[in-house]
Amino acid sequence: MADTDEIPDAPRLAQTYAEVEDALLSRWPETKLEPSLDRITAFCEMLGDPQRSFRSIHLTGTNGKTSTSRMIDTLLRALELRTGRFTSPHVERMSERISIDGEPLSDEDFVGAFNDVAPYTHLVDSDQPFPLSFFETVVGMAYAAFADAPVDVAVVEVGMGGTWDATNVIDADVAVVLPVAVDHASYLGENPGAIAREKAGIIKPGSIVVMAEQPLDAATVLLERVQEVGATVAREGIEYGVVSRVAAVGGQVVTLQGLRARYDEVFLPLFGAHQAQNAAVALAAVEAFAGDAALDDDLVRAAFAEVTSPGRLEVIRRSPTIVLDAAHNPAGARATADALEDSFQFAPLIGVMGVMSDKDYEGVLAAFEPHLAHLICTQNSTDRAMPAEALAEAALDVFDEDRVTVVADLAGAIEAAATLAEAGEAFGSPLGSGAVLVTGSVVTVGEARTLLTRGRRGTES
Repeated sequence: MADTDEIPDAPRLAQTYAEVEDALLSRWPETKLEPSLDRITAFCEMLGDPQRSFRSIHLTGTNGKTSTSRMIDTLLRALELRTGRFTSPHVERMSERISIDGEPLSDEDFVGAFNDVAPYTHLVDSDQPFPLSFFETVVGMAYAAFADAPVDVAVVEVGMGGTWDATNVIDADVAVVLPVAVDHASYLGENPGAIAREKAGIIKPGSIVVMAEQPLDAATVLLERVQEVGATVAREGIEYGVVSRVAAVGGQVVTLQGLRARYDEVFLPLFGAHQAQNAAVALAAVEAFAGDAALDDDLVRAAFAEVTSPGRLEVIRRSPTIVLDAAHNPAGARATADALEDSFQFAPLIGVMGVMSDKDYEGVLAAFEPHLAHLICTQNSTDRAMPAEALAEAALDVFDEDRVTVVADLAGAIEAAATLAEAGEAFGSPLGSGAVLVTGSVVTVGEARTLLTRGRRGTES
């Protein structure tokens, strides 16, 4: 039985979106983990096991899950399937985590989804050694909302890892494993092989595994799991992959080899080789899900042309250009830096960085250093945020002293960076070619996005 001091008060039905946020945030945070599926299993049983009422595609990996899940969602809807999509973390609003037919739940529907499951949360809390977490509760909300819609297929992104992730009460038709790198090392392991062992838990008997290119030790672990459970595997670079890519205005043009056919000259309105790789993975996942027939060429082109991924190399403002990217680990930062070199000609590029204190910020700083003319260290509003002064101290081990500034207030940091970007002559660059990159954390990017789009949202709450 749970310690009564740990059990949140019995929930009442919420009337507003803010009340739902407060109720969810009163639970264990996403960073407080207890490796067990007991709570989410009990929760789903009380809800009637909604996760069994739809087919699913389950995604894990270190980077690229959200972009790839959005691509998969768009392709499935082009096939006239009704979709649910669960992603985490959110960029700006909690309701982004649960989408139906490509759109996040409205405030009213988010309140309804919470109220549908709230009466059962306290029952689980009182019957388990530990209470339901924020993440487990939102997973239950998502699965119940998908069943109620009803959706034909759910595209589900793990929160962390795989085996013990709350999303893993589904038995997905297709398991997608994006590139594995080191992140959440204290929870998942210190090397790709150890981390892959946890992520391999989403691979279930009889499923099809779409595996992105992996480090050797991670690939070995994943293929052992495939063999152990009798799954089928499709490997990037062997069964499918990127044939070619060319940078283009607003994105890139790619040729993709799928599992069933080759798809030539597909415009993808996202930047970087990593997004081309994500597109190949998404295409293979949908082909695997759909069966033996190739997808229609025009359908594939039309679907990819509609893909968006907020906060992932997103150009949010011009004059000067401000780019948002949620890179928060060294692998993600390297992919972002490569994409900036590949797709843009910014000089100078001014970085605004705010990181979480439990991340490998030294690795992120090192990845961006060759590409930034100047770095402004800042912080987001969460308790996990690394203080701007501490980040600057770490940055001085990587950057020259005259290339680092501290502006703790995020709005002030962006304003200072924009001023530097516009002063291109001070960096020996032509006027007007400078830009700002806001990065280091999904939360930092989300808060920056809210600041920069304020006033453009009409009556949106």
